[in-house]
Amino acid sequence: MPKNQFQRMVFAFMTVVVTVHAFVFYNLYVVNGSVLKEVNNVGSVISAINHQGGVYMFGRFMPIWAVILVEFCLAYGLEIVMGSPCSFRLASKVFDPRNTNPVIFETSIICATVGLMCPAMSLLAAVMYYPYYEGFNFFTLIANWLKLVCFNFPFAFFSQLFFIQPLIRTLFKLLFRKSIKAESKTPQLLS
Repeated sequence: MPKNQFQRMVFAFMTVVVTVHAFVFYNLYVVNGSVLKEVNNVGSVISAINHQGGVYMFGRFMPIWAVILVEFCLAYGLEIVMGSPCSFRLASKVFDPRNTNPVIFETSIICATVGLMCPAMSLLAAVMYYPYYEGFNFFTLIANWLKLVCFNFPFAFFSQLFFIQPLIRTLFKLLFRKSIKAESKTPQLLS
């Protein structure tokens, strides 16, 4: 799909924008929603978040927009530095991109990206959302990290494979249709 560094950065940006919003919603509403409502004795998750003064992060309560911004910056940096390059290399070790059906190769890249990014982002989340008011314990951090991986991996896998990546690839093709069309008209030299 992306053919140069600029296109890779745009593709990663689009992916991370959708993914971070999906994961913040998933973790606040689906995973922790009932606990938030019960602890704050309110009827909705957004009321619970507002009642407690935001989302607990880095040992204090922060507004939800700040949580999304922090997670976006970390996820985008991680995707550019580790996620995209490593997932392409991993997929290329299993499949030859020139001789493999593009759908299969892109699916292997998605699976490799989820396999790398989910544990990495879950570790960062375990640090960001650690209950620092209880004091720090390394084993608690590791237990929280493993719990987050168990909660997030199925959601990450299925949402990326069946919703987020098809959406982003469609939007990317619309955004770069002129360069994709020009590229398809360029004759390929035989090696």
